[in-house]
Amino acid sequence: MRHRPTFVRVDLAAIRHNAAVLTPPGVRLMAVVKANAYGHGDTEVARAALDGGASWLGVALVEEGLGLRAAGIDAPILVLSEFPPGSETEALAGALTPSLYSMEGLVRLAATATAGTAVHVKIDTGMHRVGVFPPEATAAFADEVVGADLRIEGLWTHFARSEEDEITTREQLALFHRAIDEVKVAGHVPDLLHAANSGAVILHPESHLDLVRPGIALVGVQPAPGVGGSLGLRPALSWYSAVSFVRRLPAGEALSYGHRYRLARDANVATVPVGYADGYPRALSSAADVLIRGRRCRVAGNVTMDQLLVDCGDLAVAAGDEVVLLGEQGAQAITAEELAGAAGTVGYEIVARIGRRVPREYTG
Repeated sequence: MRHRPTFVRVDLAAIRHNAAVLTPPGVRLMAVVKANAYGHGDTEVARAALDGGASWLGVALVEEGLGLRAAGIDAPILVLSEFPPGSETEALAGALTPSLYSMEGLVRLAATATAGTAVHVKIDTGMHRVGVFPPEATAAFADEVVGADLRIEGLWTHFARSEEDEITTREQLALFHRAIDEVKVAGHVPDLLHAANSGAVILHPESHLDLVRPGIALVGVQPAPGVGGSLGLRPALSWYSAVSFVRRLPAGEALSYGHRYRLARDANVATVPVGYADGYPRALSSAADVLIRGRRCRVAGNVTMDQLLVDCGDLAVAAGDEVVLLGEQGAQAITAEELAGAAGTVGYEIVARIGRRVPREYTG
């Protein structure tokens, strides 16, 4: 039973469409569904992506992968970081594919894994979060992996600036290819080479290799403003609420915590039951619009934990009117990219931070 009118709607047909659009000819697609598929619902998005042509799934956490297994998904799942200490037995029992890049991780995995367990070796070519570094050390690490009776199924890296900088991306790709060549000279031939995140899938076809790993683009959000706009990607997520209360206030009245928004004229002020506890950024206070009755209305004053106020001017609003926080209403649309710009962040964060207390419903 849902009592509050705040909810998210996810169009699974858009996920299937985006998966097909993002799959290059002759290349496999790994749908990255970490962080609850960027707030969209990992199980549902994973199934839709597989229906759309994906053959792999990528997650950040062992728990995420095991959740997909518990939901009955049997596609290959790569965990994009090494299994945390103590999780190896459960992760392998769940048929999760491990990433490896440290001797500590290798020793732990080898103590649990059966001979021939497939792994993907991560190479740090410049992102500098995790991975074998320097890349020239990869061949020696590959020797250790094979010596531990594990099978190198994949070699992969991750780009730091694929959506914004061609030179850096090419440099990283060159380092990756150099490491691949050295691994092959050492006698190890992986089945899958992969590097391309969403930005690289769109902008750098030379990085597609055997498999691509889109995440944010899969759900129809641009990895950076303007990147992918010509591909026909369809945003899958819309976020709705409804007006819960309206009051007419005179010019000069100040609104919400801190009284940092003052009405310039008499106005109808609407209360909407959504706030930063739901993932609507406090940084959007007095900086973003919502859609009511097909018109843009400004968020007025500080976003609070459970509610926000909207300056509707002379628009005749009433309790129960639909409010679109993200998505389309009439001829107007509010995108994740727009909200990210107003909040000084990225579209990834706008959708991924929508909390679990906001119900999801699915169409398509």
